[in-house]
Amino acid sequence: MSTPLIVSIPHHLGRDEAKRRLKTGLSRAATSVRALSIDEERWDDNRLTFRVRALGQVAAGHLDVEDAYVRLEVTLPWLLQRFAEVAQIAIQKSGQLLLTKRG
Repeated sequence: MSTPLIVSIPHHLGRDEAKRRLKTGLSRAATSVRALSIDEERWDDNRLTFRVRALGQVAAGHLDVEDAYVRLEVTLPWLLQRFAEVAQIAIQKSGQLLLTKRG
């Protein structure tokens, strides 16, 4: 079993607003990234459980929305582990943009 990729993204939005933005942002991301498809997306309170497919490989994980941060944990198959560092940076940047207060 591989070590999970964990990304924690701080925010100042509160749990409800962060969750709202994530719901709309994830849908947009799935349609804009051709190599990525969402096989499963299920919200249970403040936890999103998901399964995605990239480069023919399946990755599964969950995302927890807290009052001051979002924590993503995903287990990548061996082929996608080669891209873990790049993915972690991209997730961090995209998440910060999505969770930054506009004003």
